Amino acid sequence: MTQQLQDEFDSSVENAEAWMKAIQERLRINDNTKGPRSALEARLRETEKIRALEPEGSLKMDLILVKADAALRSIGEEKKHEVLSKLKDIKALWEETAIYITHCHSRIEWVWLHWSEYLKAQDEFYTWIHNMRVTLEPDIELQLGLKEKQWQLSHAQVLQNDVLNQSVLLERLLEEAASLFSRIGDPSVDEDAQKKMRVEYEGIRQEAQNRVKLLETITKEHEQYSANVNQFQSWLNGVTERLNCCLGEATKSSAEDKLKALKEIAKDIRSGGKKWKHLENQCAEVIQNTSPLGSARLKDELEELRKALEKLKLLSSQEEERLLKIQQSESAYESLARQLEADIQKLRKDLQRLENDLDPGEGEKTEDEFVTLWKKCNATRAALAAEESKIERLKAQLKELLRFSQDVQPHAESVVSAIHQYQSIRGKTSKMSTDTETQLRRIIQNPLQSFEQWKPSVQMLLETPEPELAHIEAALAESSQFKEKLMTVQLKKDLLNNVLGEEKAESFLQEVAEASKEREILHKSLLQSKSKLQNLVLQHKNFDAGFAPLQKKLSAIKAKLDLEKEPQPDLLGKKTQLQRLQMIQDDLAELAIHMEEVEKLVQSNTTHRHEMNRLSSDSQALKRSLEMMIQQSEDHVQKHWAYNDKLSDLQQWISVTREKIDSYQDADGEQNMEGSNCQGFAFQRLLAEFPDKEIQLHLVEAHGQLVMENSSPEETAHVQAELDQVKESWKSLKEMEKMGEGQSTSSHLKLLHEFEEWLRGENTKLTKILAGTPSSAEEIKAHQSKLEELQSRVPHGQHLFEDLLHLHPVIGNSEDLEDLRYRWMLYKSKLRESLSSPELLFGFALQERSGGACSYPRRVCRAALPLQLLLLLLLLLAFLLPLARDAHSCTLANNFARSFKLMLRYEGPPPT
Repeated sequence: MTQQLQDEFDSSVENAEAWMKAIQERLRINDNTKGPRSALEARLRETEKIRALEPEGSLKMDLILVKADAALRSIGEEKKHEVLSKLKDIKALWEETAIYITHCHSRIEWVWLHWSEYLKAQDEFYTWIHNMRVTLEPDIELQLGLKEKQWQLSHAQVLQNDVLNQSVLLERLLEEAASLFSRIGDPSVDEDAQKKMRVEYEGIRQEAQNRVKLLETITKEHEQYSANVNQFQSWLNGVTERLNCCLGEATKSSAEDKLKALKEIAKDIRSGGKKWKHLENQCAEVIQNTSPLGSARLKDELEELRKALEKLKLLSSQEEERLLKIQQSESAYESLARQLEADIQKLRKDLQRLENDLDPGEGEKTEDEFVTLWKKCNATRAALAAEESKIERLKAQLKELLRFSQDVQPHAESVVSAIHQYQSIRGKTSKMSTDTETQLRRIIQNPLQSFEQWKPSVQMLLETPEPELAHIEAALAESSQFKEKLMTVQLKKDLLNNVLGEEKAESFLQEVAEASKEREILHKSLLQSKSKLQNLVLQHKNFDAGFAPLQKKLSAIKAKLDLEKEPQPDLLGKKTQLQRLQMIQDDLAELAIHMEEVEKLVQSNTTHRHEMNRLSSDSQALKRSLEMMIQQSEDHVQKHWAYNDKLSDLQQWISVTREKIDSYQDADGEQNMEGSNCQGFAFQRLLAEFPDKEIQLHLVEAHGQLVMENSSPEETAHVQAELDQVKESWKSLKEMEKMGEGQSTSSHLKLLHEFEEWLRGENTKLTKILAGTPSSAEEIKAHQSKLEELQSRVPHGQHLFEDLLHLHPVIGNSEDLEDLRYRWMLYKSKLRESLSSPELLFGFALQERSGGACSYPRRVCRAALPLQLLLLLLLLLAFLLPLARDAHSCTLANNFARSFKLMLRYEGPPPT
């Protein structure tokens, strides 16, 4: 029975080995990308058939494992090494075959797809060549005018830019052709085919450039002609405007100046004829490249310019003849006008001298000054009567000027102005004389009238229960002044007789004497009141000395507070305003302390107590207003600070994020696998921040609205500009985010393939180590150290694989990732098995070189015990398989769930 199991195992191994070698031979025959497209397609179909046979190889390996398990249970210890060695060799051969199948098919399929994409791009290129040739073959059409020629040039430039832009696609197509030729060697993509494409492109490019150059020449020629026409039209308009200034009677220039201007205009018109001839020659050249209708328009335009030039020439000559006739009559008119102006100026000087002598001066005048002024008025009236004959002479000279055709309005206005000045001075003199007499009467009678007005106020002051000392002293001073004034009036008896007359002067002097007696009585009463009040004044001096500064300080604080009601332009201004308000609050607190000291002086005086209560009420009202303003200012500062802080954070985040996204995009394809993984995670974390930052953007807008409600118009405009700028930055960042997501996807797929290459290299190293058969203890130790070195790199690989699993939303739940997961688990299982049972692999070599009967049982136990434990673990796992049939088990999705291979334990939702 034991020999039969051994033979069955050997037979299954031989059959599997023969089958694998046959598969490898078929793969070797088809592992070639050279040749025509039909041969490549045939090899691709053949590799697909070979790939379809891979499950058959898996079944053969399962059969070998079953046979090996049965043989190992029944054979002796001396033959187990042989079975295990064959089992290890067939496993390595199967793994090599499976990898060869995948690689061969993938390589041929990639070349096939590459060739297909190239043919598609080549067809598109030749289609574009055909379309451009059809577009550029027709001759250039003649256009109506400059605008149409510019449109035609713009269209040709667009075609040229399209051709130039196509060069990048051509270079890329040629690179793909060269790359494909190196792989397939087909004549359809050789250097001759590449040169053919380049030659056809160069022909299209040269034809487009020639068309653009020709159209540029035609357009520039027409543009130059149009500019010259516009320049000639502007010159024509300028000459016409200058000629219009010289035409008609409404101009202010003299005939001589007009004649000079007309001569200059005639000279310019002659030079304009030469310019028109040049335009005519240039127009003939432009017409050659213009449509018939456009040529007719150009000729009509040129003819209109010629007619306008001839019209200007005719008008200029007619006006010059007319001005020569006018110039002869102007000389006689000028002489009479100069004489009239000289007489007017002389009269005005005389009138001005009389008016200056009549100046009464400023300020109050004394009685003697009023008498002097009255005498001057009488003398001026006599002088004005003598100047009336000069006025009549001016009127006669003005009538002589009316015989000429020139405008005499300015001279008439000068004569009228002189007459008005004469009448004004005469009226002013008469009025001043009357006013002076009235003032003299008032001055003489003023002391008595002032006394009668002053007397009732003094009587009321004496009847007041508590009059003020200052009022009493002022009344005494006024009484003394009235005494002097009344005595002076009594001494001017002769003046009164001259001004008022004898009867009125005598009656007036009697009234003055009675007023002097009444003044003496009132003066004595005032002296008595003064002596009584002087004793009371001493009691109030202390209160007045303290109350007045308090009142001034309160007014100053109120004025400062009124100045702080204006909105501030920025955050610094608001902080400064808050500091000033706090300083005002300190001043108000200091004022309250001084008010408490002054209140001690007003306990017995009701008037002072009333004033102090009113001052205290004003202080309390000002304090409440100040507290409200401080609270509002603190609130405004806090809101503005919060807005600036959040805006600065958001702007800084946007700037940093933009730099990070740019760095991720620039570094794509230049990092190693681990660096790319780290950048992928960093980019995902960066994308996760966007929703929170969008909420922060809305918060910044809300804070900005609060700031604008309490700011000046300038600051409101500045805040609005900041909000608009951060919105634009956010919109730009969102666009970069979308571009970065696409680029990140391609980068993550690249990381997946790089990890696959790394795992393939590690698996190859492990296969080579296990394939070797050590013959000494030193070689066994060397093999063990190599296995430990591979095991030391497993955490690094596990870290990279976990990173790829975390990136599965970007990469997608693809079959490649599942296949990579299985190969990674298989590699770790094989490496762990090799490290945990080194005696199983290398024990027999040690047994052959170790000697002694005592060590034999120990060596047998060391070799058998790990194998028995492994088999017991496999049996336990086989019993536990039915318990794992639940909704979240990975065993159901694993193709090797019921095999005897070790599997990684995974708890969680299925990855497939």
